[in-house]
Amino acid sequence: MTLPLDGRTAAVTGASRGIGFAIAAELSGAGARVALLARNSQSLESAASAVGSDALPVVCDVRDPASVAGATAAIETQFGDAPHILVCAAGVFTLCPVADTTPDEFADALAANLFGPFLIARAVLPRMLTRRDGHLVLIGSVADRHIFPENGAYSASKYGARALWEILRVELRGSGVRATLVSPGPTDTAVWDPHDPDAREGFVPRAAMLRIESVADAVRYAVTRPAGVLIEELRLSPA
Repeated sequence: MTLPLDGRTAAVTGASRGIGFAIAAELSGAGARVALLARNSQSLESAASAVGSDALPVVCDVRDPASVAGATAAIETQFGDAPHILVCAAGVFTLCPVADTTPDEFADALAANLFGPFLIARAVLPRMLTRRDGHLVLIGSVADRHIFPENGAYSASKYGARALWEILRVELRGSGVRATLVSPGPTDTAVWDPHDPDAREGFVPRAAMLRIESVADAVRYAVTRPAGVLIEELRLSPA
């Protein structure tokens, strides 16, 4: 049976758990050979083993230019080229009023959620453009266009990431390289463990949140469209 991503390669950041892991597994199931990128080598090895025997674990801190350069070089060596698909799913999420947010916390959100996608997109784009074939997918958030209290650092970084995608979408038009933004609403992952949304007024209970598999399915849909079709943006919310 022919799968839609047979012969294609993909790299997914933040792939050791949560949304990133679900996306890596989904793309692998669609036939792609997948490189999983994350900081923790032990959890990364476990995740890659769960995805499949040909999955490639690559230790990478997307906030660090040297780490990104080393990771992308390793992927090109293993794949023989830059990946056909890059999914930027790594990020951090915190809840804190602006007055209580430390400069380090704010800077960390910007580094992981905005600077990281910029660094790794910049690393793979030249080969994609030369090849005239590639797909960048940025995992955004409902907080990249709607404001919520205690989201000062997170929303600022996600608004910036959406702006980055808007620019890429314009710059890449007609190049053969596509850029898609997937912005899910509240999704049930471990990032909620410290915050207990079930006990907080105005928060979506975890049982009613999106599942990580639903976000992964949206990514698969976007990257399996015919080459002449661009899914520019997908916004997901609990039904």
